[in-house]
Order: sequence, then structure tokens, then C-alpha cells
Amino acid sequence: MTAAERGVLLLCCALGDPDARPLSMAQFRELSRRAGASGAGDGDTAADVRPEHLRRLSYDETESARIAALLCREALLDKYLRAAERLGIVPVTRVSLAYPAPVVKKRGMSCPPALFCAGNRALLASPCVGLAGSRKLHGENERFARRVGELAAREALTLVTGGAEGADSASLHACLDAGGSAVLFIPDELARRAESASERCLVVSEGGYDLPFSPARALSRNALIHMMGDKTLIAQTRFGAGGTWAGAAENLRHGWSELYVFADGSEGARALCGRGAEEVAELVSLRALRPAQSSFPTE
Repeated sequence: MTAAERGVLLLCCALGDPDARPLSMAQFRELSRRAGASGAGDGDTAADVRPEHLRRLSYDETESARIAALLCREALLDKYLRAAERLGIVPVTRVSLAYPAPVVKKRGMSCPPALFCAGNRALLASPCVGLAGSRKLHGENERFARRVGELAAREALTLVTGGAEGADSASLHACLDAGGSAVLFIPDELARRAESASERCLVVSEGGYDLPFSPARALSRNALIHMMGDKTLIAQTRFGAGGTWAGAAENLRHGWSELYVFADGSEGARALCGRGAEEVAELVSLRALRPAQSSFPTE
């Protein structure tokens, strides 16, 4: 692990310390901006900042002390990483070569500083398709979610979903049963779910492997699902409520990926189509879905 990668973890992760006050993404961006403007650090990024640089970055005494304290947790970081290694978990930071390029491209400086991964990290660089949907599915919606998983496996696309019950679980099991691969972005404690990871299933948690569920982490997880591929499919959603709706609506605002919604006649599906999603009644091929230009290879 490089010094810059360690710097990201020191600045942006609690590292198992409940009293730590790691930098938010916005604060990390600001530190990066100031570091770049002042020339602090070899790479002119927050990850390269050292305590001796802080006096040049125009932070007040309180904030300088906070940042310096975060950077001085080397022993705690080593302990945290050793525990992660025993669980088969490896961090991928925003300055790592393994960090998913689509997330960097679509989210820029707002992408999560660190992703903790259990399983085959190479899947982060594979062609992907996203799937989201409600936890409680109607029969036809569950069949659609399973169809997405089956086609992802058949067409050599990595399924990206959230690891929850309902649509996530249905599509995941169908994909793995058909010999495919999947990336699960989860908003809860990775340490408790690392054993489900494998060569064909990568489980990823933002910010740490020991962090519990939070609404903020769930919202960020939803965004990652929509960013990883060129296409995201919605198996079922309520109108105006829930994580599936919120993630789809945010995708449509930012244009992270082409959005397709199962034509189940629901108010939620109709509303998403009214905002720019494409309605899908029968799914024959994921690669053949509109639009005419797609970055997915055709062969």
C-alpha cells in the first residue's frame, strides 16, 4: 500500500475508533484543494498531506489539530488492516489503481474515499449492469429481477446490486446459479458478510468493514449501483418513497447510467418513465437494450 493510500485511510476512515472524527468527502475535497493550491505533498492531494504541511493550508488551530491527529494514527491503521486481512478484506482507496473507474468518472471528487472489499476485486474493472428494486416483490417483478441476473451471467456482464432481500437477492441468486459474477454494495457491516464473498461475488462496504447500517450509507450505496455500469434496471419501486426510488431519481438527475424500469403498470414505474427512464416489458438481452450507442461490446 502506498503512502497516499494510507493517507486516505487515515483521513477518511474511523478505523474502528468510535471517537474518531474522520473527514467527510466535502472536507477531504477542501483539503485536497488547499493542498493542491499550496503545493503541499508530492501529489498535491489531501492524501499526501503531512502534519508539517498544515500550517501552510490556512486552517485554524482546532481544525489543524483534528487533521494532524487523524494523520498520526499509523499504529491504529496497521492494527485495523491486520484485522481486515484476517477476514479476507482489503481496502481500495480513491487513489488506488483498483478503484472503479466509472465511479471516478461519474462522481469525480465526490466519490467515496475508501471502499472495503471481500472477494474478487478484479470484478470492479469488469463490464457491469446494475439492478435495484423493492424488498417485497410481486411475482412478475421477482421474475424480472431473476431474468436480469440470468441474462447478466449469460452475456458476461457483472451484476451490481445491493445485497438486500427482494430484488437484490432474486437477481443475485439467479446470476450466480447461472455461472455469473456479482458485485454487492452493502450499507452495513462487511465483517459479518465477508464469508459470503468468493471469486465470483465481491462484497463492498464504504468507509470501513465494521460500520453499521445508516441511511446515509444506504443512499451512497444506491448511487454506486447506478454508477458502475452503463445500464441500470429497476425491478419494482414505490412512487416517491424508498431507496430504490431515491437512487433512480438521482440517476435521472445526473445521468449516471441509462435507466430501465419494468413495465408493471405501477405508479412508480410510470413516474420514472415520465422523468426519462425507458420502460421494459419483456427482457430478451441486456446488451441489446437501447440506446443505439453503448459502451458495451457487441460481441
